[in-house]
Amino acid sequence: MKFHSIFLAIICFVVLSCNGQNSKEIKTIDSKAFAEKIAATQNPQILDVRTPEEFTSDHIDNAKNINWLGTTFVANVEKLDKSQPIFVYCKSGGRSQKAAEKLNELGFKTIYQLDGGMLKWDAAGLSKPSAKIIGLSVPEYNKLLNSDKKVLINFYAEWCAPCKKMTPYVLQMQKDLADKVTIIRLDADKNKTLISEMKISELPTLLLYDKAAVKWKHSGFISEADLKKQLQ
Repeated sequence: MKFHSIFLAIICFVVLSCNGQNSKEIKTIDSKAFAEKIAATQNPQILDVRTPEEFTSDHIDNAKNINWLGTTFVANVEKLDKSQPIFVYCKSGGRSQKAAEKLNELGFKTIYQLDGGMLKWDAAGLSKPSAKIIGLSVPEYNKLLNSDKKVLINFYAEWCAPCKKMTPYVLQMQKDLADKVTIIRLDADKNKTLISEMKISELPTLLLYDKAAVKWKHSGFISEADLKKQLQ
């Protein structure tokens, strides 16, 4: 019995030690700290784990694109220097978290993950301003709000897991509540200018307008029942 207790104590110690080590090696930091760490690092390894299409549209200077969703992620990151800090990011933080955990498993010593991804980076004003308007402009967006009915704007993305979960009932509400509220879904990746200027830093984001004034705002997943309460 005594031996059994000692054995369990050893197992718990090992598990806790490993968990503690992992948490120390992956440091999730905000946009400002992420930028400062990059600036203070000589020849920083910056890893963008989004798709090539996302990377082409915008990325942090000197970043290398290795798609987390691709089939060669491990093979490509194995070519990087594991002894040097690595800075990893995606669009909102979901993919970069998984990538950071994999980097940790592969033996990378110091991993910095951008909290909130490019959405938070853009909202912090750290992206270079683009002269080209991508998607709706602010004046065009404002025109969508001119309605006798309430207007719900749903910012989403195809890669966003909570957005995908919400899509079926949001689309159904577009039909069922059409006489009470106009529901407009806007793809964040196709409306980058709007996302940046409105400082939207999380997906999904929902804004409910009444006579062009914001009456309710919500970021992150919301259940069908809770959303209906806001719209009815």
